[in-house]
Amino acid sequence: MINKLSGEMIAGNGAVTAALTVGESSISLTLTRSERPLAVVALGISIDGADLGSGSALVRAAEFPVVEEWFAVAGKARGDHLVDHRELRVDLHHLGTERDWTIRIRVSPDGVAVRYAIPDLQGLANVTSDHTSVELELFTRAWVLDYQTWYETPRVGVALSDLAPGAYGLPLLAQSRDDYLLVSESDIDGRYSGAHAAISGTTLGFELADPAVEIARGDVTPWRVFIIGSLADVVESLFVDELASPVRPELAAADWIRPGRAAWSWWSDFYSGAQLEQQKRFVDVAAELSWEHLLIDCGWEETWVPEIVSYASLRGIQVHLWTVWHDLDGPDKLGRLALWRSWGVAGIKVDFMESESKDRYRWYDSVLQETARLGLMVNFHGSVIPRGWARTWPQVIGYEAVRGSEYYVFYNDTPLTAEHNVILPFTRNVVGAMDYTPVAFSAADRVTSDCHELALSVVFECGITHFADDVTAYVERPLAARFLAELAPVWDETVLLAGTPDTEAVMARRSGDRWFIGCIAVGDARVVTVDLSKLGLVDPVAWLVEDAADDTGLAERTVSGHSFEVSLANNGGFVAIVSDGELFRSTPRAVVDAPTVEPALAVLDDDNTAVVTTSADARVRVAPGWSAEPLGDGSWRIQAPGDLMPGAQGIVTAESSSMPPAIAHSRVVVPLVAGVHRLSALPMLAFQNESGPVERDMSNGGGNPADGSPMRVAGVHFADGLGVSTPSSVDLYFGGHAGRFIATVGIDDETPQTRSRAVVSGDGRELSSVVLEAGNTAVDIEVDVSGVRVVTLSTREVAAGDPPAHVDWASARFIVTKGKK
Repeated sequence: MINKLSGEMIAGNGAVTAALTVGESSISLTLTRSERPLAVVALGISIDGADLGSGSALVRAAEFPVVEEWFAVAGKARGDHLVDHRELRVDLHHLGTERDWTIRIRVSPDGVAVRYAIPDLQGLANVTSDHTSVELELFTRAWVLDYQTWYETPRVGVALSDLAPGAYGLPLLAQSRDDYLLVSESDIDGRYSGAHAAISGTTLGFELADPAVEIARGDVTPWRVFIIGSLADVVESLFVDELASPVRPELAAADWIRPGRAAWSWWSDFYSGAQLEQQKRFVDVAAELSWEHLLIDCGWEETWVPEIVSYASLRGIQVHLWTVWHDLDGPDKLGRLALWRSWGVAGIKVDFMESESKDRYRWYDSVLQETARLGLMVNFHGSVIPRGWARTWPQVIGYEAVRGSEYYVFYNDTPLTAEHNVILPFTRNVVGAMDYTPVAFSAADRVTSDCHELALSVVFECGITHFADDVTAYVERPLAARFLAELAPVWDETVLLAGTPDTEAVMARRSGDRWFIGCIAVGDARVVTVDLSKLGLVDPVAWLVEDAADDTGLAERTVSGHSFEVSLANNGGFVAIVSDGELFRSTPRAVVDAPTVEPALAVLDDDNTAVVTTSADARVRVAPGWSAEPLGDGSWRIQAPGDLMPGAQGIVTAESSSMPPAIAHSRVVVPLVAGVHRLSALPMLAFQNESGPVERDMSNGGGNPADGSPMRVAGVHFADGLGVSTPSSVDLYFGGHAGRFIATVGIDDETPQTRSRAVVSGDGRELSSVVLEAGNTAVDIEVDVSGVRVVTLSTREVAAGDPPAHVDWASARFIVTKGKK
């Protein structure tokens, strides 16, 4: 309804209304729920320093429905959704600058949103301030976090009268009796910068990340979002996603986006990302628990990524790789995504963006567009909060933007509290997927109970839930393992059963005909009653896992009926599976056959081509710059770029037509030519190493990549070579030439009082070995490797129990004396 009396325009949608008043010196919006005014929002922006909110005259206004259908791939409720909004569009003319501008106001049953537009802007201008602010004088309490561009400070509850002036992160929740207001943003991209809350007294304003934001015609700000209602209305709201732009056309039928659960080794072992065998162990348990994904964090090495991708795929597990944002910054670096996708990698975790600037949002745009094109899922860490990309870019299956379990790793003195956890489902997780990485049983000095930790897997929602702990921690707790195996990979519906941000959160999430309930609580032990009447079940049976009464871990019981009581431990919780039907359905993932791809090791001919044969129905992927031409009967002509160096490798990936695909690989190598080849410049076919990756031109160092020092044996420095830690092995392609392997090998001075046996093998046959002692001069070796295709350099214990020795294969060279055999 538009009422032009006294310059007032009202838009309503159910219990929520927004009344706009245009005055001579100000413009304001009154937010009302069930006819009770809640807050007044002052409106306006400054363009090139001129405040358009003061001195603007009404030109025209129109109210119209906004009805759209959209599909949620993951989130609170997977499936089809209907946007049912009313929009009030108000065109104004600023008398001082003669500029025309527009205020767009959206009203839904659970909120109001505002954005500004300059439809007829000629050229470019700058937004220099956003004057949107909400008056919170009717509100008594708020749940906030100190602002930080990556949103990882603790969330706390505070009386508004005690809230210090300053910068606070979004979303921010405030309470007025039984009404709640959650403030956030939506529909942001590289046209804008982000904003945070700036609070002074009882006024909440929006502070832009950039001093000035360059704009063109059209919408010039994201939506400023005000979700209004009961706590259940707020928690269950999809308003932020509804306001976002529709799904990109290339993603409308993206069946490769696969929500689920992931094993993740970094939290329990920093250096495990460099260990192939560790990753295989995590895959094996993930398959046993019927999970869908494996995340390999920092330390992975492209030598063996294809192997773990194939190994995991045969068990129904897809692999995701960690990277840093600046390693994808710019067109050349962004090309790495296509390389990783060509190996069969399913997704990426990108870290450390730590900015709300327009420039950084332009970076987000490029990554979003390229991952959509390639078919890669994305998990943003060190990131901004969700602002609706679940609708526009559904391949984004997670954001961090939360103080999560990794803080147990970096900080002492209780970095995570039960209070912080309980606030999150009412604030941060309302606006989108939250990669908290839950269920950290092994966290030192944890104040939460075991069942509180287990319940985080339900109470917190993320497109892919990455479990923090070593998989052994779950296997050793059979009740936890059973629950996490049953836990649904995606939710059809979310219902807040009970709780407040200061006490507990009792969340129910439905998958099919089963409901999964999680409760996390803060404070003293107590009894809670759980009412299931909202769930629409006829004759429900619930399997409960709760904290054991004697504080010895987890306990289970089965109850019937539409309500039950649970005795919560201090900072405790519980989980339950509830259904009218069968409760337990999980089965381990079976190992399937790999597609055929032969030969496993192919050599390019003089035209830089090779032929591989795959299963008849297999899809083939190759790296950027390579091509694969089908020849029929499963044969493919692989064409490599013409500028590859001798010894370079490419990966041919064969994928089955199933979802997820089973994957196998062939390596295609450029043959060595006559001459001298430095080993540290050659790709490896495979490696194993006791501590981290094999290092190039430095000692082994610790477990992280590139953490070694200049090679030094008995005080003598060496400029190049391979640094390893016993036991180790490195496979290198020689190609059957006539020639020799030479090196100066010794134990690096960083591991004194150690010893090792260094072995050179050819095609599995030992050719030479030497025993090394720390402190001794490096040994010159020369081995005839004529006719050998694969040379293996290995280090072994001299006697069982020897501590790891760091061995330098210094100045290592292949000398090819004549052509291929």
